[in-house]
Amino acid sequence: MNLTRAIFLSMVVGAALGLLAPGFALHLAPLTNVFLRLVQSIIAPLILAGLVSGIAGAGGGKAMGRIGLKSLVLFQGVTLIVLLLAMGAGNLFRPGDGLHVRAAQAVVETPKLTWQSILEQAVPASVVDAMAQGQMLQLVVFAALFGAACLAIGERAAPVVRFFGAINDIMFRYTHYVMYAAPLGIGAAMATTMARGGWGVFTNFGRLIAAEYSALAALLVFVYLPAMLAARIPVGRFAGAIREPFAIAFATTASGAALPVAMEKMEEFGVPRATLNLVMPLGFCFNAAGTALHIFLSCLFLAQAVDVKLDMATQWTMLAVLMVMTKGVAAVPRTSLVVIIGTLTAWGIPLDALPVLLGVDAVLDMFRTSVNLIGNCLAPALIARSEGVRFER
Repeated sequence: MNLTRAIFLSMVVGAALGLLAPGFALHLAPLTNVFLRLVQSIIAPLILAGLVSGIAGAGGGKAMGRIGLKSLVLFQGVTLIVLLLAMGAGNLFRPGDGLHVRAAQAVVETPKLTWQSILEQAVPASVVDAMAQGQMLQLVVFAALFGAACLAIGERAAPVVRFFGAINDIMFRYTHYVMYAAPLGIGAAMATTMARGGWGVFTNFGRLIAAEYSALAALLVFVYLPAMLAARIPVGRFAGAIREPFAIAFATTASGAALPVAMEKMEEFGVPRATLNLVMPLGFCFNAAGTALHIFLSCLFLAQAVDVKLDMATQWTMLAVLMVMTKGVAAVPRTSLVVIIGTLTAWGIPLDALPVLLGVDAVLDMFRTSVNLIGNCLAPALIARSEGVRFER
């Protein structure tokens, strides 16, 4: 039985247990807490190793060239749009309202953050201290500067870059092991949630799915499609070209698994190989639009679920931080969890509802991964058009 099926089965069993034996279900909370502690142990080393190896391995001249600069500007623009869509969907649908995952405790209020305090707190005095205290923003700043320094000195930093690359690979394997505990942790979370909230919990799941799917559909219809029409990219041919990699991404929920096929198909579509070899790998690292949308919407959902009040100033600050933290999220399932936990920790938001989110993650993952794939196939086509390439209709 694969992990997705095991999680789905644990959700069903946990929900039934929570409805039929709520008194017993409430005693399963320690299983969820153990799972959360295991997940939290992944975050700091994975963010540090992933960002350092990703930035240092970006390449020198190519990354600083005209096409690379255009790509990064495009990726940041798309990220800003999808985060705005996530903010709108989260405040419109409010999928976490009424869950009261921490109903037995006092309502938590987020601290009032200012740009001055964010700026001061973003700079680490000690990277070890930042890792120990879970200061993810400080860790991101350190990793970005360290990776840039490795990139600047070139070959002499190669052993260090390989070391962090190996740490990154090890942490993915570590994550794989931790996820074996997911069915127990998620099943227990579902049981306790249902014991407290009853049938009304399903309304929250429906609102969360509707919010994310609506925002992703808006991205496709109101951003990607107009961009293709404005750039005179033949929509029919493009759809035919990405059909096979789209199916791979949808089935595996890992857009990285579709990268080789996507590159081959986009070259056949007419994107020059030089452009493709730079833009598409950068896109799979820095242009995960569907994942960025999911991360911000999930943060809003989890805050609502634990009765944390996020005012608009805090949400805008969170959006600005996620403009950076959503870069370099690996194109494999469940790695967005790293950024979600890092963001919640930075704002002092309890993680009690996180396993509930993971319970419906498989339903959300297929569509957002497919949207990632579409964006990363469209980006090299748009850059090629800006360089004067014309595509046959």
